[in-house]
Amino acid sequence: MQIEIPPHGGKLINAFVAGSAADALRERARSMPQIHLADRRLSDLEMIGCGAFSPLDGFMKRADYDHVVVNKRLANGLPWTIPITLAVTSDEAENLEIDSEVALVDKFENILAVLQLEEIYRYDREREARLVYNTTDEAHPGVRNLYHRGDVHLGGRIQVLQERVDQTFKEHRLTPERTRRAFAERGWRKIVGFQTRNPIHRAHEYITKCALETMDGLLIHPLVGATKDDDIPAEVRMKCYQVLMDNYYPGDRVMLSVLPAAMRYAGPREAILHALIRKNYGCTHFIVGRDHAGVGNYYGTYDAQYIFDEFEPHELGITPMMFDNAFYSPTVGSMATEKTVPAGAERVSLSGTKVRQMLMDGQAPPPEFTRPEIAQVLIEAMRTKNN
Repeated sequence: MQIEIPPHGGKLINAFVAGSAADALRERARSMPQIHLADRRLSDLEMIGCGAFSPLDGFMKRADYDHVVVNKRLANGLPWTIPITLAVTSDEAENLEIDSEVALVDKFENILAVLQLEEIYRYDREREARLVYNTTDEAHPGVRNLYHRGDVHLGGRIQVLQERVDQTFKEHRLTPERTRRAFAERGWRKIVGFQTRNPIHRAHEYITKCALETMDGLLIHPLVGATKDDDIPAEVRMKCYQVLMDNYYPGDRVMLSVLPAAMRYAGPREAILHALIRKNYGCTHFIVGRDHAGVGNYYGTYDAQYIFDEFEPHELGITPMMFDNAFYSPTVGSMATEKTVPAGAERVSLSGTKVRQMLMDGQAPPPEFTRPEIAQVLIEAMRTKNN
């Protein structure tokens, strides 16, 4: 019998409005003040609407925001590590009133949702950068995005009227309700989630398969929201994931779905958020590897694992599976980590810069580093980009 893991906070949020209530709200929204959403704000709206950010049912008000920034918890004490806020400019907020309704629209002027505006408040960007990202350096992509946002937050519950119209990978865009149903249909009781924003190379394949040895199923759950400009585009990555699904993973024990979230690059704090999100999708376990959600040299190699010690296991409700950096070792003739090879063992280790240069030159990295089919997808993508 399937034992379903409870969502974070105990209830899976569904912020969508349907039927006559939606018709009435949509009609009323035509005369509301409007806030335009794009990119990251659209991703946050989608994540709230489908329940991926449960227990959040809207954009954070001041009490939750302050507690998350300072204490890594919501105001009610529930673990939560990244602020989910709707930042606007002072000009945008000037004519808005508390306890009113605001229409949230996209660039095509579609009314996607209505915000029940409960609070308007200013916030300290530098404090958020220092505490959430561990740096105030604007070279950090998360900090840069923070510093270029509006200086006022709008807080309140949302009601979603329609899905965003520019969705990608629709067949793989499964909501938490759908992944939970799919796990139950497969009879999976122990499910491990794998977060990725890169093509899966041999090291990632190795740790996911190690995890799968003790699990009923694996959810490969790539993030397809906004990422850095130099990250490999989501459509290229999806081709790589599909190659692996078709050739190197057991089809009856692995699922591929996409996560519409935007990347924060908040390292340890984002590792906790990524785990809680996968809990909402129905995973019982979550892989945390080297420098999870990191960028540059802002975080220690295993800081994203250490942060889990700050919470009691029952508070998070999902079990982290910690992995060391993996590599191919010619000495032992297999993939390995420092835990499983003798001292001084040889290893195939390539930097990201080296791999990118090889791909640009049309040269496939060694098969010990990446599968040949994956290398070919990346080489073709690099050729297309440069032509």
